[in-house]
Amino acid sequence: MKIGNVELKNNIFLAPMAGVTDMPFRILCKEQECGLVYTEMVSAKGMHYDDDKSNKLTLMHEKERPGAVQIFGSDPKIMAEVAEKLNKSDAAIIDINMGCPAPKITKNGEGSALMKNPELVAEIIKSVVSASQKPVTVKIRKGWDDSTINAIEIARIAEKNGARAIAVHGRTREQYYSGKADWDIIRQVKEAVSIPVIGNGDVTGPKEAQKLLEETRCDAIMVGRGAQGNPWIFKKIVKFLEDGTIISDPSPKEKIETIIRHMDMLIDLKGEKTGILEMRSHIAWYIKGMRDAAYTKQKIFQMKGKEEIITLLRSFLMRQ
Repeated sequence: MKIGNVELKNNIFLAPMAGVTDMPFRILCKEQECGLVYTEMVSAKGMHYDDDKSNKLTLMHEKERPGAVQIFGSDPKIMAEVAEKLNKSDAAIIDINMGCPAPKITKNGEGSALMKNPELVAEIIKSVVSASQKPVTVKIRKGWDDSTINAIEIARIAEKNGARAIAVHGRTREQYYSGKADWDIIRQVKEAVSIPVIGNGDVTGPKEAQKLLEETRCDAIMVGRGAQGNPWIFKKIVKFLEDGTIISDPSPKEKIETIIRHMDMLIDLKGEKTGILEMRSHIAWYIKGMRDAAYTKQKIFQMKGKEEIITLLRSFLMRQ
């Protein structure tokens, strides 16, 4: 699998997710054979004003390369300036977010709101491509709502203006993450453009991944919520697509060890206070479906120290 001049190990990717795809989690997914990881979305405006938090989100560890940095914004000049800054970064690919449904993003005309303005979409992509020495990709949705389904139009604009791949989430902005993803729109986009198309939506395991590939003929798959608390999903999909083998789920012991390692990496990166706060949601995803998960999650959300969390997790493991 290639995007521009970037050679990738396989075509099973981790979707960019705010509050989820932090550096430690990306490393864990890469270790489980994920073909391409994306950062959490980064504000172009934040980088323009040299915001420390925004700049830090673009950092990539050597263990996760090649990786993509996803940026969001609606000002073509600022987006181009940020792309130029990212020429010096360790990111292999720059992705433009045109799919985020969050009101705090769309109210500024950013994220999926851009799909309502095809002329601006063209301008942004053209500006970023001109400034970037790295391949530029775009992530979109099916459309803003059911009355404005324009993924095909936006995909053609992206290709015409130099994007090297396009990811399509088969839901409208109005759907957020509810209902069923429309895979047929991914197939239609694939038939409409010649650049690689990445299918996104409702891939929760190997069989869904295979079905998405077969039904849409897309070039790659992007796993979002199916990867939350589940970095093992990538290895499972890759192996199943290779030879039909279903790898068994990780043992409770492996899950707890991975949680502790993830937490250690996050604390090293952001300090104990922030690391613990951000880790709480990850832990809830990791232990979902296990015995006493609801009680343990409730306790963890009240804890502030690493050692007390580890003690709780060890006693939780004993009950599995």
